[in-house]
Amino acid sequence: MLKMINPLISPELLCELSKMGHGDEIVLSDAHFPADSVNDTIFRADGIEVADLLDAILPLFELDQYVDDKVVMMQAVSGDHLPEGLVEEYSRSLPGGVAISFTERFAFYERSKNATCVVVTGTTRKYGNIILKKGVTPDWQSN
Repeated sequence: MLKMINPLISPELLCELSKMGHGDEIVLSDAHFPADSVNDTIFRADGIEVADLLDAILPLFELDQYVDDKVVMMQAVSGDHLPEGLVEEYSRSLPGGVAISFTERFAFYERSKNATCVVVTGTTRKYGNIILKKGVTPDWQSN
């Protein structure tokens, strides 16, 4: 067993995270997301909330420092709204200064098609999906 690896991250997901390179993206989806329709590489994290998986992944995962949309959520459809507190909950998991960008529902689906993988969680709140874009570790951390 590896030390300091959150047990919410399955061995298969840990392997996938380690294979990802700069600019690759991962989708952490809610239970309603059409994962099998948009991507061929699916991991199940049933019973795990997206926020908890964010807390598990982000200590291992450098976000892309060169783009503004390194963390993206699906915006609410016209006439609908995001669940109260959802954005704030996800924001608490992010490193300081990292803001969440929003994109239209079908644009989110299109972007998900090119993601390295989709992790389907047990989150049941609407719009509970988030994309993370991987970056490179700053030089000072590689020594």
